[in-house]
Amino acid sequence: MKLKDKIAIVTGAASGIGAGAARLFAAEGAKVALVDRDPIPSPPAGALIFQGDVSDSAFAAKAVSEVMQAWGRLDVVLTAAGMSVGKKLADTTEEEWDRVFAVNAKGTFLWLKACLAPMSASGGGSMITVASQIPLSGGRNTASYASSKGAVIALTKSVALDYASDGIRVNALAPGAIDTPFLHRSFTRAADPAAARQASIDRHPMNRFGTVEEVAKAALFLASDDSSFTTWSVLMVEGGWNAG
Repeated sequence: MKLKDKIAIVTGAASGIGAGAARLFAAEGAKVALVDRDPIPSPPAGALIFQGDVSDSAFAAKAVSEVMQAWGRLDVVLTAAGMSVGKKLADTTEEEWDRVFAVNAKGTFLWLKACLAPMSASGGGSMITVASQIPLSGGRNTASYASSKGAVIALTKSVALDYASDGIRVNALAPGAIDTPFLHRSFTRAADPAAARQASIDRHPMNRFGTVEEVAKAALFLASDDSSFTTWSVLMVEGGWNAG
């Protein structure tokens, strides 16, 4: 098992990429702490559950402290919590912009920051952020989301450089359109949801959506010792989207 006896925190663990990664991490031997604002269905046996807002610094600090009290070390953190409003810049309210950045960018910042000292004290580990293919390709009706995920990539690279000497590797996943509730909610905002869905499929040279399991396997690579010489990277899991 690739994560035997490792301790992992996963945010956004109630559904989608976070849930899939949490299941795979547990199956590969990790003890997992699962974080989401929503209830987490069918968590792995022995998991710690933390329900709250990832943009709340006190919540992040308390959860990480409780993980350390329970298990005494921290090896992996995956920040998969995210949100989108799906609007052009002119249609995006200030409140919507702030909320998207609070969850996607600030939430990533807070959980990485809260995990730095415990992970360093544990001898190092792997931090994995969840960005997107969109900041690299651009996208319509996604001003706040694309901007926030671009911030996640920039943060990932900065933290990777600052903490490499502490044995902490920091990498980003950049998924394409992945078959999740998050993706399907985005189609409901379109005037023609079926057409929007087909257009998204057509953008991928592989002519399909990715699966949660495919992204989870990429997260497992970055979490495990298989990626022991990998840091500062943005791992594309996007079916060729950016080549289209």
